[in-house]
Amino acid sequence: MPVAVKVLILEDNPVARTFLCRVVRESFSDAIAVTEAGDLETARRHISLTGGSQGLHGVDPFKLCLVDLELPDGNGMELLTELAHYPATKIVTTLYSDDEHLFPALQCGADGYLLKEDRFEVLVEELQKIVRGQPPLSPAIARRLLTHFRHGNGGDSSAPDSGFAPAAFTTSKPVPMEKALDHERLTPRETEVLTYLSKGFTIKEIAGLMGIKWFTVNDHIKSIYKKLNVSSRAEAAVLASKQGLV
Repeated sequence: MPVAVKVLILEDNPVARTFLCRVVRESFSDAIAVTEAGDLETARRHISLTGGSQGLHGVDPFKLCLVDLELPDGNGMELLTELAHYPATKIVTTLYSDDEHLFPALQCGADGYLLKEDRFEVLVEELQKIVRGQPPLSPAIARRLLTHFRHGNGGDSSAPDSGFAPAAFTTSKPVPMEKALDHERLTPRETEVLTYLSKGFTIKEIAGLMGIKWFTVNDHIKSIYKKLNVSSRAEAAVLASKQGLV
């Protein structure tokens, strides 16, 4: 029997919470186990049962967390900060589309930003981007990000990458071509994933080729980025190619 993908939905409005549950179940073909929380305290309690904010080895952590910002006992950004090292894709689901909420949320570690006011079909489509290796962003948010990076914020026109790490939403620095690739630190599985990434395969395609789940591929990619000190598949591919790894 396939292992269900564990999803945490933190939303204080019961109607919105039910709506988001439907969106999640419609978005993925995997078996889904949804845990609901209406406040920060409840969410923290559920997370503590899956290894705490570090997602300790040997404990089955959540693979996807949907986090509302305005909650009865605090702000969802507090939880995002606490979960900086938690092995899950963390997505803000909110009604706020302004810069004052968007950029602090990304800086706190959000891997995506969705507007609950979007149509059901739009939210499903955006969530499905996870298995294609793309950041889930509501269309209005994607446009806002592009505008931000194109006009005067550091002078870099780079668009957000799809690495599902906080660094993926910042502008990338050029990678020195002489930078050494410490591929000895990569596991055989990570090396295989890196090879497929370098050839342009999506996360879903890599999962099929390797016979593993998409979220496992995602975990490998996060580890690769961390070990190679890069923030995009392009940077990782360049380093791997220069060192003759792929």
